[in-house]
Amino acid sequence: MAKAPQSPSPQRAKRPKSSPPEIAGDVEEEEEEGVDQQALLPGLPDHLAQQCLSLLPPSLLFSVCRSWRRLLYSPSFPPFLSLYALLSHSNPCSFPSTDHKLDLDPIGFHAFDPISATWTLLPPPPPDALLRHLRLRHPSFIARNFPVQSVSAGDHLVIIAGTTDHLLPALSHPIAFHPSSRRWRLGPPFLSPRRWCVAGTASGAVYLASGVGSGYSTEVARSAERWDLRRRGAAWEAVASLRDSKFSREAVEAVASNGKLCMVNLRGRGPKYGAVYDIGTDRWEEMPTGLLTGWTGPAAADDESGGPIFVADEASGELRCYSWEADTWRVVIKSELLKGAAQMACAGGKVCVASSVGDAAIVVDVRRSPGKIWTVDPPLGMRIMALHILPRMSWTQS
Repeated sequence: MAKAPQSPSPQRAKRPKSSPPEIAGDVEEEEEEGVDQQALLPGLPDHLAQQCLSLLPPSLLFSVCRSWRRLLYSPSFPPFLSLYALLSHSNPCSFPSTDHKLDLDPIGFHAFDPISATWTLLPPPPPDALLRHLRLRHPSFIARNFPVQSVSAGDHLVIIAGTTDHLLPALSHPIAFHPSSRRWRLGPPFLSPRRWCVAGTASGAVYLASGVGSGYSTEVARSAERWDLRRRGAAWEAVASLRDSKFSREAVEAVASNGKLCMVNLRGRGPKYGAVYDIGTDRWEEMPTGLLTGWTGPAAADDESGGPIFVADEASGELRCYSWEADTWRVVIKSELLKGAAQMACAGGKVCVASSVGDAAIVVDVRRSPGKIWTVDPPLGMRIMALHILPRMSWTQS
């Protein structure tokens, strides 16, 4: 992601756009003036200039000149990381959207560009994606919102589970968005469609475990399956079954670290049960005691870099980092902003956290000591349901 702001004060995000306004404005202005596209670096062919400019910070490329700014968002240029969010209306009755698509769909998909500080609408999912069957609230569960489970894997945002009006699994296939191509696609059918399940990723593969199908089934509650996005035409395949069915109570994350997928069946400080899946041996193991007792909120790890597990304590506001060698947690930073944490994503040296209210994304630069922290507001009238960190979308210009 981009270099952290110099102040931890809230970052003022611009309103949602269909593309970065600075890019669109540059193209329109140059077309009106009839200006030829200037060379990236005078005296150098563009393919060599791109290699040189790829070594510079994205914020510098954005601020120097128009041609560098266009290059920054081109499909051929190495992408910087952006924040992707699943959003819902904070109050559907009080905040009608000006976008009719969001009025029809229970959730919206946006990306926050940290360079231009702009929220951007993702292209709409395919009409056969069945997302309009998702239910976020139900009269039988007044005090509870239904989750829409999603993961990031292999540079894709993948929607994998939700609930219908009739309290059934909403999706029979995963729905994946690829930022570089700006395209959605349907994945292969699940072996067992489910909701309120365990979801996670490791090395470009998506893992699902436990949960509830069309009705409660011990077989589904103990089952696990995997879809490898790196293999063209790959289908879901079964992996080793869980030892019991204790993970079918609510939607939880599986966090990849140290060649393993780690998960707990309940968040918070109450008694909980943990399990660890060894990816290499296809076996389930007991969770180390220190890892289990310190897992007191949403957790995430940077799977691409093989980084450690981070957890945000929803009661104390501590962001902690786990050590496999010592089986202990180290406090990275403590902040009132992190209290009530409910969602988390981690990549590129940044940890992003959203509360159960979903009124802001809290970003922590964990490469600094102590961690530097700031906030990003969602679009007006929207709340954050889930966060992911993925490469920025590409923008082509004619």
